[in-house]
Amino acid sequence: MMRLHRFSLRRFSVFTLTVSYVALSIGILAVFAIPLSYAWEQTIEKGGMELLQEDTQRMEATFDEEGAQGLASIIDRRVGTQLVGEKILLLTDASYTRLDGNLPGWPRNLPGKAGTYEIALHLNSILVHAVLIHTVLPGGYHLVVGRDINRYNSLESYFFYGLTGAAAIVLLVGVLGGFMIRRTLLSKVSTMRQTALAIVEGDLSRRLPAQGGDDELELLALTVNRMLDQIEHLIHGVRNVSNAIAHDLRTPLTELRFRLEELSVGRPSLEITFAEIDGAVADVDRVIQIFNALLRLAEIDTGARRSGFVSVDMCNVANDIVEFYRPVAELKGINLRFQCAGKMALAGDPFLLAQAVGNLIDNALKYAQENGSIQVEVVRGGRGVIDLTVADDGPGIPDEEKPKVSKRFYRGDASRGTPGVGLGLSLVNAVAELHGGALILRDNAPGLRATLRLFPTAKQRDL
Repeated sequence: MMRLHRFSLRRFSVFTLTVSYVALSIGILAVFAIPLSYAWEQTIEKGGMELLQEDTQRMEATFDEEGAQGLASIIDRRVGTQLVGEKILLLTDASYTRLDGNLPGWPRNLPGKAGTYEIALHLNSILVHAVLIHTVLPGGYHLVVGRDINRYNSLESYFFYGLTGAAAIVLLVGVLGGFMIRRTLLSKVSTMRQTALAIVEGDLSRRLPAQGGDDELELLALTVNRMLDQIEHLIHGVRNVSNAIAHDLRTPLTELRFRLEELSVGRPSLEITFAEIDGAVADVDRVIQIFNALLRLAEIDTGARRSGFVSVDMCNVANDIVEFYRPVAELKGINLRFQCAGKMALAGDPFLLAQAVGNLIDNALKYAQENGSIQVEVVRGGRGVIDLTVADDGPGIPDEEKPKVSKRFYRGDASRGTPGVGLGLSLVNAVAELHGGALILRDNAPGLRATLRLFPTAKQRDL
C-alpha cells in the first residue's frame, strides 16, 4: 500500500506542476547566469589583459622617447596615485636591479624571457596570484606590468552565493507552494468525493460547495452543479413518465380485464360477446397507441431520423394533412381553412413533419368551438424561417400551463374529459427540435395559436 501511495503522489498533477515550476525557475536562473558569466569573462578577464597590453605599449613608447629615467619617473607617479594593488609595475636594469615600481625586487619564479605569465608573488606582504607581461626593453632593461587575478574573486563569490541562494529559495518556495496547493486541492477534491458518494447513494439533492468565485475549481463546481441539476431533472422526468405510463396503461388494461372477466363469468349472447370483443380491441389499440408514440419519441430523441432527411415542401405536406382532416371538420361543423403562399422547401423527414402537422390539427379539432373555425397557414419569416401555424377558437391554454403541455403525458385541466394520452404536443415539440426548430404556443383570443417553427437547414439556423 505504501508503494502504491508513493506512486500516486508522483503521478499527482500538483507534483508535476511543482517539479515543472522548480525546473523552469532554475532554467531561467541558468539562462540569466550563463550570459552574465560569458560577459564577465569577456569584459573583466579579456578586457583586463587588453588593458595590460595597452599599458605595456605606452610604457615602451615612453622608454623609446625619454629613456629609462623618464619611464622610471612615470612608473613612480603611477604607483603613488593608484589604489593599493591596482596594478603591478616594475622596471629593472639588465642585471634585474630594481629601478622603480611597487615590487621590492625581481620575482624569483618569473622567467627572464619576455612573455605573459601567471605566477604567485608577494605584493605589500600579501601573497597574490597575478598575471604578468614581461617585456625586454632596449639596453637589456626589463619591464613588468601585471594585475592581481584574485582581485575580483570576492565579487565572483558574491555572485555565486547569490545565484545559489536564489536557486535554494526557488526550490523551497516551489516545494512549499506545491505542498500548500496539493493540500488545498485534496481538501476540495475530498469534499467533491463526499458529495459524489452521497449522490451515488441516492441523495440527488446534494451539490458541490461553491462560493461563486472565478477560479478554476469554483467554475468546475458550478458546471458540475448545473450538470447535477439537469441529471436530477431528467431522473424526476423519467420517474414522472414512468408514473404517467403506469397510470395511462392501467385504465385500458383494467377495462380489458373487466371485459374479459365479464365474458368468462357471464357467458353472454354472441351479440354482446362480439360487442365486448370490439371494446377489448379498442382498449388494446389504446395501449399500442401509447407504446407506438413512446417508441417514436425515443427514435426522434436519438436523432437517427436525421440521416433520412430529404427536401420537403411544407405547403404540400400541410395541404395533404388539411385535406385528410377536412371531412372530420365538416362532420363537426368546423370551418377548416388553409393558406400558403408559394413553395416552402426545407430538409426534413416528411413522415414526421406530416405527423406533427396532423397532431396540431387533431388537437385543434378536439377543442374548437361547435361551428367554429380553424386556420392553418404556412408563411416564411426572416432568415428563411418557415412558420406553420394552426389557430383555433377553443378555450386555449393558460399561460402557466404553456411551458408544461409539451412534456410527455401532461394533460391540462381543459383536456381531462377529452380522449388522448398527453403525447400529441410532446411529439410535435420533439419533431420541431429534430429539425432545429421549436414549438411556440400563443393566445389566439380566443383559442390557441400553435406554431411549428422550422429552418430550411441547420446552417441557416446558426446564422
